Amino acid sequence: MVDIWSGIAQAFWLVAALDAELVEIAGRSLRVTLSALVVACLIALPLAALVAVKRFRARRLVIAVLNALMGLPPVVVGLVVYVVLSRSGPLGVLGLLFTPSAMIIAQVIIIVPLIASIAHQSIRELWQEYHDLLISMNVTQTQKIRTLLWDSRRALL
Repeated sequence: MVDIWSGIAQAFWLVAALDAELVEIAGRSLRVTLSALVVACLIALPLAALVAVKRFRARRLVIAVLNALMGLPPVVVGLVVYVVLSRSGPLGVLGLLFTPSAMIIAQVIIIVPLIASIAHQSIRELWQEYHDLLISMNVTQTQKIRTLLWDSRRALL
């Protein structure tokens, strides 16, 4: 029991003293996470708006796949990214294994379905309100998506 309290006390002092290594680790973790979030948003938000606006044959399948991928275990994503980026994997020549880039790739794979599914629901509700207006204004598909993303920004946050 003394070892546990000793470890907790040491951890507290590392945080309180702003240990250089701890600050570097925390900073790298924040950079990786924020980078993954930005990349995932750049992929997921337009995808969600496109699925909400455009009618195509596999639309329901895309929505079902996005909803199913929301439950994708992070361990599975980690293993798949490991296999793909390992030396014997298809992208092994890039040397990305055990780098911040690999962590960003894995986090993007985990986050994109979450953001896309939630954003799709929000944008679809807004599309029902804006549908007639945007059709009557004869705007392009890109303008529809940009308008919906801009007007749903508060709901998406």
